Amino acid sequence: MSTLVFLEHDGTQIDAACLGVLTKATSLGDGAVGAVLVGGTGTAALAPQAAACGATTVFVAEDEVFAAPRSQPRVDVLEEVAKTGGYDTIWFSNSVLAADVAAGLSARMAAGLNWDLVDIERRDGQLVGKRLALGDSVLVEVSWRSACQIALFRTGSFEAQSTGAAEPEIRTVNTTPRPYSLAASIVEHVPKTDEGPALEDAEVIVTGGMGLGGPEHFALAERLAEILGGVVGATRAVVYAGWCPSSMQIGQTGKTVSPKLYIALGVSGAVQHRVGMQRSKTIVAINKDPNAPIFEFCDLAVVGDVHTIVPALIDLIGQRKGT
Repeated sequence: MSTLVFLEHDGTQIDAACLGVLTKATSLGDGAVGAVLVGGTGTAALAPQAAACGATTVFVAEDEVFAAPRSQPRVDVLEEVAKTGGYDTIWFSNSVLAADVAAGLSARMAAGLNWDLVDIERRDGQLVGKRLALGDSVLVEVSWRSACQIALFRTGSFEAQSTGAAEPEIRTVNTTPRPYSLAASIVEHVPKTDEGPALEDAEVIVTGGMGLGGPEHFALAERLAEILGGVVGATRAVVYAGWCPSSMQIGQTGKTVSPKLYIALGVSGAVQHRVGMQRSKTIVAINKDPNAPIFEFCDLAVVGDVHTIVPALIDLIGQRKGT
């Protein structure tokens, strides 16, 4: 089997979640792994980032016709690369654009599509995907029956890691989009008004839950995150209560993160939240309820009032750092 990974980017940086998927594809040891970059002028300059995470061949479709984030032109490119390169496995990191491209490519190539995967492995020569179900309380194994297999992974499922690869082989793709692929046009891009911190890329995250008692107490989480050089996240209940914008939500219906350090303040640790942060390297939980579910899977459990413990922790860290 040969794997092709679709890489989204903002023109200067490839999305970290996509590089994580590329890293996973490389780790399976199935041989050469290809990557596809599609965009406007300057896209080819991103190829070394793909090579660093294991791509041996980077296919670049660089033209202003691809500058706008339209899905169908990208389907045209991926179809051509997959067929001419003999790729039978195509992977995506989930996003609005990637989901649209994956669905279109699945229909175009009569390929099976498994979505919302959180892991994948090779077993007896066959790919076996893993996805969460029943409110993310059980792990389900899935597979494919088609010759061409497409997988869409939940954002943050894998961590991007450098393989120390040399300069990649760059192949220019001169795909001419089909007429109907250009029928839709983007007339305006409206930035999100609640654009929050880059949670998926953060190495330290301090998350506040309902146990903080109110939106005014999020200053504790913000100060702790600041002194640790991290960012602030929130639980679903906090977002639904209107304390924080949805861009800060971590969990099943929010973002999936895997920082080096995850500190939960007043977070109960319901399964919907756990699935979004359980890949964190070290989890510290502070909660006054000794029976809080989060204590069952955290690395360090602190039973006590966050309003007493966190200020003392901030002072101690400040003394150590001399701030």
